[in-house]
Amino acid sequence: MLALVYHSQSPLLACAGAAAAAGAAAGMCRYGPYRGSITGSRKGVLVSMSDGRATTYSMYDLVQRGTFFIAPGDDVYAGMVVGENTRDADLDVNPAKEKHLTNVRSVQADEKMVLPPPRAMTLEEAIGYVAEDELIEVTPAAIRLRKQVLDAGQRKIAAKRAAAAAASVS
Repeated sequence: MLALVYHSQSPLLACAGAAAAAGAAAGMCRYGPYRGSITGSRKGVLVSMSDGRATTYSMYDLVQRGTFFIAPGDDVYAGMVVGENTRDADLDVNPAKEKHLTNVRSVQADEKMVLPPPRAMTLEEAIGYVAEDELIEVTPAAIRLRKQVLDAGQRKIAAKRAAAAAASVS
């Protein structure tokens, strides 16, 4: 007998690789010594590079880059994780960019922008999602993820130092 086990509450995420097959047959369950942590395929994150309030205008342009953890109107700061990237690398984005207003209006230019709902995380999901270079902020109002080093330039310098140290050790 083969069962489908979901890692989250939503079965819609199963098509994105969040489901795993669990075998209940006698030969499939094996117990043994601890072999280390389970490695998963975690994608990169979208990291805010500016302070401000997230706008629909900027988030609409970033929808193709990944899924969001924030909604338009939420306060963001530099170094805050605002979403999950569709690729493996982290990407610095500006969710607080505002539209430049002009006196000329047209029907086509001011179309209605519809965003998918943000992915809300519980504390347990955030603990399972966080990477080594990230932290979890828990407040009464929200659960947020952020990078340990908030400045994008300082993060790149720290990553180069860590790569150089790993290369010199091996």
